Amino acid sequence: MMVLPRRSGSRAPHLPRSRKLLLAWLTLFLSWSCPAVGKKKLYIGALFPMSGGWPGGQACLPSAQMALDLVNKRTDILPDYELELIYYDSMCDPGEATKLLYDLLYTEPIKIVLMPGCSSVSTLVAEAARMWNLIVLSYGSSSPALSNRQRFPTFFRTHPSATLHNPTRVQLFQKWKWTKIATIQQTTEVFTSTLDDLEQRVKEAGIEISVRQSFLTDPAVAVKNLKRQDARIIVGLFYETEARKVFCEVFKEKLYGKKYVWFLIGWYADNWFKIKDPSINCTVENMTEAVEGHVTTEIVMLNPETVRGASNLTSQEFLEQLMSKLGGKNPEETGGFQEAPLAYDAVWALALALNKTVAPLKAKGWRLEDFNYNNREITAEIYRALNTSFFEGVSGHVVFDAQGSRMAWTLIEQLQGGSYKKIGYYDSTKGNLSWYGNDRWIGLGPPADQTVVIEEFRFLSQKLFVSVSVFAGLGILLGIVCLTFNIYNSNVRYIQNSQPYLNNMTAVGCMLALAAIFPLGIDGLHVHRAQFPVVCQFRLWLLGLGFSLAYGSMFTKIWWVHTVFTKKDEKKDKRKHLEPWKLYATVGVLLLIDIVSLMIWQIVDPLHITVEKFTKEAPKEDLDVLIQPLLEHCSSEKMNTWLGVVYGYKGLLLLLGIFLAYETKSISTEKINDHRAVGMAIYNVSVLCMITAPVTMILSSQQDASFAFASLAIVFSVYITLVVLFIPKMRRLITRGEWQSEQQETMKTGSSTNNNDEEKSRQLERENKELQKIIQEKEERVSELRNQLTERQNDPKSMLPPRLQLLYK
Repeated sequence: MMVLPRRSGSRAPHLPRSRKLLLAWLTLFLSWSCPAVGKKKLYIGALFPMSGGWPGGQACLPSAQMALDLVNKRTDILPDYELELIYYDSMCDPGEATKLLYDLLYTEPIKIVLMPGCSSVSTLVAEAARMWNLIVLSYGSSSPALSNRQRFPTFFRTHPSATLHNPTRVQLFQKWKWTKIATIQQTTEVFTSTLDDLEQRVKEAGIEISVRQSFLTDPAVAVKNLKRQDARIIVGLFYETEARKVFCEVFKEKLYGKKYVWFLIGWYADNWFKIKDPSINCTVENMTEAVEGHVTTEIVMLNPETVRGASNLTSQEFLEQLMSKLGGKNPEETGGFQEAPLAYDAVWALALALNKTVAPLKAKGWRLEDFNYNNREITAEIYRALNTSFFEGVSGHVVFDAQGSRMAWTLIEQLQGGSYKKIGYYDSTKGNLSWYGNDRWIGLGPPADQTVVIEEFRFLSQKLFVSVSVFAGLGILLGIVCLTFNIYNSNVRYIQNSQPYLNNMTAVGCMLALAAIFPLGIDGLHVHRAQFPVVCQFRLWLLGLGFSLAYGSMFTKIWWVHTVFTKKDEKKDKRKHLEPWKLYATVGVLLLIDIVSLMIWQIVDPLHITVEKFTKEAPKEDLDVLIQPLLEHCSSEKMNTWLGVVYGYKGLLLLLGIFLAYETKSISTEKINDHRAVGMAIYNVSVLCMITAPVTMILSSQQDASFAFASLAIVFSVYITLVVLFIPKMRRLITRGEWQSEQQETMKTGSSTNNNDEEKSRQLERENKELQKIIQEKEERVSELRNQLTERQNDPKSMLPPRLQLLYK
């Protein structure tokens, strides 16, 4: 097989156009002079960078020639054709490649396929190839930008796209249960495209990129931002020189260790972090410490399995033949040695695709040798054949995705003890992760993707709850005793004069208020969260109805006393007539107002559970966790509005009760003989309620203090009310023996001299009667004297002295 002389990277003087054509015809003549018998030639135009930024052609060209030799010897692949390679040195320079592409296209013979190398050259060739209906098959292009079918409709590559790392990264994120990552990239097109693809893939996998940083030359600020925003799982996309700058800053910011994992590109040199770099001020020891444990992903370019593929060679046999063809050159000093299997498989992919098109073209009356730059039908058949390629090559499974990019295995390595260890492979074509299980971590295992936040509910102190519950229970027992006493002695005159039914309501209301303490202390520790709204309802209704009954009955008494005894008109009549039903009706109205308002509240805006979050707290132990305290509340959408209405209404009642109690403190009446004790209870209840309501709202975030303040206020209010209202009555009846009937009460009234209020009242009544009697006598005497005076005025003789009156007689 004869080959056109390739251009070197040197700037030799250009030959005249006529001499170029002469050399081309001479080459064609020599190549046609001894063709394989009966075989037609198909020409491949190739650009191999033998020098420049990536001299990959140094190993890729011999590899491609090895593949051509084997293909041309096979009788089952293109038996009627012979493939020939026409190649130039592009120097990985788009400008140089433009001139070479012109020569390839406008110099005979016609090329059926183009094979460029590095990404920048492939971009130029692939974008122009559509104008000549040419298929482009690259062996060394990794730029994600080439995965654009609209811009590059006929482009294929056996070198996987740089975005092929991303499915492996996503697989690892899912394996280690990470849902939050961060990225830092060097601002170049290839890394930006890779990161855009990664962002789309992690979004589909339900993973969040919480921090995205980039830099041009100095990564210091970007690394500081990663530290400040608590980045833990970090994907780094940058070239090797910038990687050293990044990890020097990582060491300074302490962004490494058991809390962090870095993902890097795997094509750096194995000792990249040990290379002395004048642009950084970190030692080798510093760098080694900072990079320990990071994970790399690298495209597998040599099949790790010992299998014979389409070429009937294993990967190891291929390497042996390639080393022989290179003449013993050091692989590390030979450009493109890692990519050589890709160039080898590129030729095989092309040969198998062309072989697949022979039959379809023959059915349409076409042949491969009929191809020209205007023949779209042959191009379409070659495209379909390449697009459906699937075979085992020396680089692994060869298959193309919808964008023409190679699907390949990815090698996963981890830096352990200063050297890279293989920890797994990922086959993106089958979604299969082969895991060795030898991954090693600085901590106990893979770190968390963020500071682990443990939600911890705050519950009421059980000691406090039990203690207050005991007092509440004793209070309820006291209420039952008082209620029983009042009912049993309801026929006693002294009890009757205290309006016992109102006192019964007070006792029941006090017990309801005490019962509200139990649901006030019940929280998520005792009931399921779904049942918590029911507890909220019990709190509201028990406390509301208890207050209405207890305070409402006392308020009614003091209201009646004030109404009757502060009016001058018809005062005596009003003292004599007291209609109990009016008192009960007043309490009923107050109770009805509460019931209606609570029902409207629960229908319009029902109570439900809300969770209050507090500032995260760090535990004392050295753990990468934070405690998120939570507190459950009973609340509604417009809680403040409802509380404002209820507190406003109740507050007015309390203030009015205080006023009425003060106004009636000097009044005495037998009809309600305990109104002064009621006034005392109203003072205590009002003061405690007006202090407790605002304080509990302020302390709502402190469950123990809030419960203690509210429950103890209820306990004290109830105890004071029950003691003030009922204990004096019990003492009086016990010490006086006034137990059974109104008759007994009447018989023993004369000997009752120790009750100051009653005795004073009776004494005043007696004095009043005596004074009325004296006044009546005086009025009669005055009337008699007036009559006598009138008679004397009518009879002049009556004005004389008695002796003179006798003389007149």
